[in-house]
Amino acid sequence: MNLNMFYSDWVHWLIEPFTADFFLRALIGGGLVAIICGVVGTWVVIRGMAFLGEAIGHGMLPGVALATVVGAPAIAGGAVSAVVMSATISLLQRRGRLSYDTSIGLLFVSMLSLGVIIVSHSRSFATDATAMLFGDILAMDAGDLLGLLLAVFATVFIAVILHRSFVATAFDTRIAQTLGLRPQLAQLAMVGLVTLAVVSSYQAVGSLLVVGLLLAPAVAAGPWTRSIPARMAVAAAFGIVAVVLGLLCSWYAGTAAGASIAMAAITLAALSSLVASSVVASSVGASGAGRRLNAWRSRRAAKMPEPQPAPVSVSLIGK
Repeated sequence: MNLNMFYSDWVHWLIEPFTADFFLRALIGGGLVAIICGVVGTWVVIRGMAFLGEAIGHGMLPGVALATVVGAPAIAGGAVSAVVMSATISLLQRRGRLSYDTSIGLLFVSMLSLGVIIVSHSRSFATDATAMLFGDILAMDAGDLLGLLLAVFATVFIAVILHRSFVATAFDTRIAQTLGLRPQLAQLAMVGLVTLAVVSSYQAVGSLLVVGLLLAPAVAAGPWTRSIPARMAVAAAFGIVAVVLGLLCSWYAGTAAGASIAMAAITLAALSSLVASSVVASSVGASGAGRRLNAWRSRRAAKMPEPQPAPVSVSLIGK
């Protein structure tokens, strides 16, 4: 009887989070964000655009701050600010006067400074700033989920339509230009995808932690895939697992949900790398042992004398 009661209590404790509506909305919203970040994050890792994602994430700060001060939706202000920053980066790159990373670095510092100035000017901005930096995934509603669903469709559609251009541009822009794949348009579309991923992930993990969800699942999927679409799918799966683990950790341990999700994603990436390294090491060790065994057999066969015919008895010949 006591065992049955213990089992019932344990099951109730385990499924308790899934009975809360806000937890289920957070799971669905986090899963949609994981799909977006899995698709876009794969290209971010392949093309080394992590700094761009970080810069756009912090570039949202002035727009969110202004929107909060004037009473407008924070996500709208952040989206406008991120789009302005992305467009300015592309403009500076096309002019060619500054390198790509220098342009991003200057805009990153300027937008972050402007956001901090606006935050410091407002006396009652501490709570909103915390949600903006670290996210508030538990506050998602039906409208947020609908917006994320539309963002998923837009992300997948652009990634499929421009897949060849993205691939060619990632390896050699001259080849992409020769093939008529318009590498400049592909670059603009890629910046737009990163902007969309950062803006859509804003409420889930905040602008400070969004790069973790962009990079970690794609890094975790790397050792187990051989093609870009497969890596996107596996990265999305790792992201969904990170969302579930992070939300459960937040529920039971009372930690911040966004930070828990980001830490879960990074932990999965580390575990994936360790497991992949151990698998490679074991396979190399097994193949090395097989080679040593074959070499030993070859040496042994070389030292063995040729087999001699059995001696024939003279008495048997006489008979």
